[in-house]
Amino acid sequence: MSNNILVTGGAGYIGAITAWELVRAGYSVVALDNLSKGHREALPPDIPFVEGDIGDPKVVEEVLNVHKVGQVIHFAAFSLVGESVAQPWIYFENNLVKGTRFIETCVRNGVKNFVLSSTAAVYGDPVQVPIPETHPLRPKNPYGFSKLGLENVLESYHQTHGLNVAFLRYFNAAGADATGEIGEDHDPETHLIPIIFQTALKKREKVFVFGGDYDTPDGTAIRDYIHVTDLARAHIAVLEGMEKGLSHHAYNLGIGRGYSVLEVIREAQEVCGHEIPYEVAGRRAGDPPVLVADNRRFLDTFDWRPAYDSLRAILRTAWQWHKNYADGYAGGGDDAV
Repeated sequence: MSNNILVTGGAGYIGAITAWELVRAGYSVVALDNLSKGHREALPPDIPFVEGDIGDPKVVEEVLNVHKVGQVIHFAAFSLVGESVAQPWIYFENNLVKGTRFIETCVRNGVKNFVLSSTAAVYGDPVQVPIPETHPLRPKNPYGFSKLGLENVLESYHQTHGLNVAFLRYFNAAGADATGEIGEDHDPETHLIPIIFQTALKKREKVFVFGGDYDTPDGTAIRDYIHVTDLARAHIAVLEGMEKGLSHHAYNLGIGRGYSVLEVIREAQEVCGHEIPYEVAGRRAGDPPVLVADNRRFLDTFDWRPAYDSLRAILRTAWQWHKNYADGYAGGGDDAV
């Protein structure tokens, strides 16, 4: 096998921007996605793309061998916390069962480096903030359990088969590519920042703020937002680190500062220049009050620093994307209202 890189979930939000960053850095990339949620048009047009499912060993084996894949970045997963609470079996089947089958196929076909898109949801309610990688792993929703389960599977393959693995525990990915042409387009959309800007563009009546009674300064949940391009570049840093020998397996990825939902709305109003209506509603099941990363392990290990180190810088790129693609990729771009 060569060092060609397979990106699963490559047509998704983070996957597509990571594919772009890999291409810009000179890597050979192939993308695999079943297009249940992704957008083919988000990917670099010149890279090989395979429409298929990670749970299909025949498809995966063909991709690995035809494209001589030696390294994998695994994004493909369901990731809606509320949906996972309502339908946990779907998350365990898609994320954990299919994910395990995919890992086995990769190992049998000579993949040597495997980077998992994991999540801060593996920590559950924090007992200390910022949250270090040594924090107890106590997920409070099936999404978090499914990702922690896959981390354990990979750790087992590391010990038994020598697979080089890294778990990147994201906090909240946000923003858009600097070109304004690749951004966040989900159906349904559940992420705060896209919902805020859809409301600013009058695609929604208001933003619903889930929970105003948390034990936080303004009563709303606090999250650590990391720009999606910084996240993508972190994956490249990890792959390069694997080639030199990796000392740890789990890494938090955030900027190390949290913002409440109301702070995000206020900053977004400054970015777009007008009021954004919102209404405080009840809490969502499975949502911790505060998630902020202790990212020192990653900063100390890799030659990486976030280029977008403030919420406003992140929001500016997201606003540009939503102005360009007010109706998402289906609108074809430049359709702001």
